[in-house]
Amino acid sequence: MTAYAPPPAGPPEPDGLGRFARRWAEAIGPTSDSPVPDLPEFLERLTRDLAAALRDDTVEARADEAAAALVGADFHSPAAVRRTIEVFSDGFLDELRGEPGAEDEIKLRARLGQLLGGLSAGFAHALRVRTRTEQEAVQRAALRAVRLADRDRRVVEARFRAVFADAAVGIAMVDLTGRLIEVNTAFARMLGFVPEEIRGRTVGEIIGDSGHGPTSSRYLDLLSGGRDHFRTETTRVRPDGSRLVLDLSMSMVRDDDGAPGFLIGVTVDITERRRLQDQLWHESRHDALTGLPNRTLFAERLAERLAEPACGRLGLSFLDLDGFKDVNDSLGHAVGDHLLVAVARRLEEAVAHGDRLVARLGGDEFVVLDDDCVGEAAVVGPAEAILAALREPFHVGGRELTISASIGVVDSRAVGADPQALMRAADITLYRAKAEGKSRLARYDPRDSARQITQHTLATALPAALTRQEFFCDYQPIVGLEDGRLRGVEALIRWRHPQLGIVGPNQFIPVAEETGHIAAVGRWVLAAACRQAGAWAAANPTLTCYISVNVAVGQLRRPGLVDDVMQVLTEGGLPPERLQLELTESAVLGDDRGPVGELRRLADAGVRLAIDDFGTGYANLAYLTRLPVRQVKLAGEFLKPLRTGTSVDPKHDRLLTAVIALAHDLGLSVTAEGVEHQGQADRLRTLGCDAAQGWLFGQPGPAEEVGRLIARQNRPS
Repeated sequence: MTAYAPPPAGPPEPDGLGRFARRWAEAIGPTSDSPVPDLPEFLERLTRDLAAALRDDTVEARADEAAAALVGADFHSPAAVRRTIEVFSDGFLDELRGEPGAEDEIKLRARLGQLLGGLSAGFAHALRVRTRTEQEAVQRAALRAVRLADRDRRVVEARFRAVFADAAVGIAMVDLTGRLIEVNTAFARMLGFVPEEIRGRTVGEIIGDSGHGPTSSRYLDLLSGGRDHFRTETTRVRPDGSRLVLDLSMSMVRDDDGAPGFLIGVTVDITERRRLQDQLWHESRHDALTGLPNRTLFAERLAERLAEPACGRLGLSFLDLDGFKDVNDSLGHAVGDHLLVAVARRLEEAVAHGDRLVARLGGDEFVVLDDDCVGEAAVVGPAEAILAALREPFHVGGRELTISASIGVVDSRAVGADPQALMRAADITLYRAKAEGKSRLARYDPRDSARQITQHTLATALPAALTRQEFFCDYQPIVGLEDGRLRGVEALIRWRHPQLGIVGPNQFIPVAEETGHIAAVGRWVLAAACRQAGAWAAANPTLTCYISVNVAVGQLRRPGLVDDVMQVLTEGGLPPERLQLELTESAVLGDDRGPVGELRRLADAGVRLAIDDFGTGYANLAYLTRLPVRQVKLAGEFLKPLRTGTSVDPKHDRLLTAVIALAHDLGLSVTAEGVEHQGQADRLRTLGCDAAQGWLFGQPGPAEEVGRLIARQNRPS
């Protein structure tokens, strides 16, 4: 008995890019007079090439190749170009999102814009090449028609007539007075005529005398032999009122003696291409959400205005919405987008009187450029009007929302005519306004300190510093005063800033807390320190010292600290008892509502806790009885009176003795920071201090130096 055989499977269903290629074929197929065999397969190959270009950032080259292939396949009409751009604008990203390796939305949209511009430019380039080829063929045929003997002239003229009549571009033969001797159908149709209507009329009548008529210098150059051809763009209105943009090339045909014979004009209708280019230019320089000029257009206008010799005094109001992130987080990005559009319209209304440009720079940042303002007061007035306008409630999606803004105001007379300097001054002034509270206006002050400028520079660069791997850790040994052996190592974060050089934590940690980035920075240093401690332990199995990491106030107050710490320990392969977290007095002392519960969970898990910089804050040891700490670290300032073994002030000596003794009575070990001299170390050891760190025992340095110290101490004797 013959076994049942299933029917053969049909062709597989096309994937997303295959379906897109078929839609593309349906859109542009009717625009070509020459049928293309296997058009869907041809377009699918182009589609997959362009999809790969969006993923590997080779958009411009592949778009140019795709456009050349389309023009070569006779898809070069304005309708083919327009429908191609429309199909890619409407559906390409939707199919690409499901493809393997698809990138994030913002990057894909940016590259899609490059692709559309590349296709438009590629069509233009390929069509110019085709036009030039046809023009050269026409010129060669014309020259042959003039030069060949009479016995061949009829054949050559027939060939020339065939090229002349069938060319896709417009062709006109013009005598030396500028009159049209002969035109082909394409030329007449472009201009809205039939050939019989325009033969014998002048070029100036039909196209206009915009630099190409018989009185133009370029035309006279053709007659005199100064040039063989010229090319220009011209715009005219057809008899039916429609606008036409032409790419016009004029070439002189000379006789055997070199004398001017007649002109050949070749025209290409570039109306649709120009419309697409104008549209792409507009979209690249305007915010897609609000329709306002974007950062690119604003920067261009500012630079152009400042470069004008007659430029007066320009004013700049740089504003940022207060608490806009809360709107997005609580109500969703759709509501946030509607609010941004409403803010844009209200800004335009608030500064409608006067020569002012409103732009959206991105996110919730807007800027207003005031042209020819008369002094700072002329800028401050509109800025105050903006603040007042934004305080009025917004009605978005059935909700009433209240929002405010902070504004930094500068003028070019105070800063200078450099666009970057003007924007930097506005940015710094806005930063100062936001630091003063919500709904504030700050005026530019040239006396702003270098510290403010540095803080602003750090604040703007901080979000990207982690991804650029600009942070690193130095490590400083903590040494036992009795035996001189390594007890622990403190990890000290540094920032290798590309402009400012090495920046210490005392400069950027407060900025990180203020800008809300402290959690990410704190987790980074915790993970880096635990990984390094794990590496030391793996190389030295008998190692018992701990790694000590500072925890900032903002990090300590953030929910989830315990989970973060335990996860980092697991990832670094480090036991909890080998990690010490250093907390400042201000973070845990003097606040009964502080994170004591979180600290107890960490201590119960085995993590060591220490009070850092003890002696500079509340100095109330009674609080230590309620905290699960194991160590206090005496601040370097607390030890400065110690010099070479004796205290300058006997009272201070007695105080130091009492602090160490009381800490021991509470079961806490004591580590002294900032020990620089042997006399200090000797006196601290006499007073019963357990450990110390400072330049006497080793400066903060790279992990390799501490690794060598660990290897020496763990070497078998």
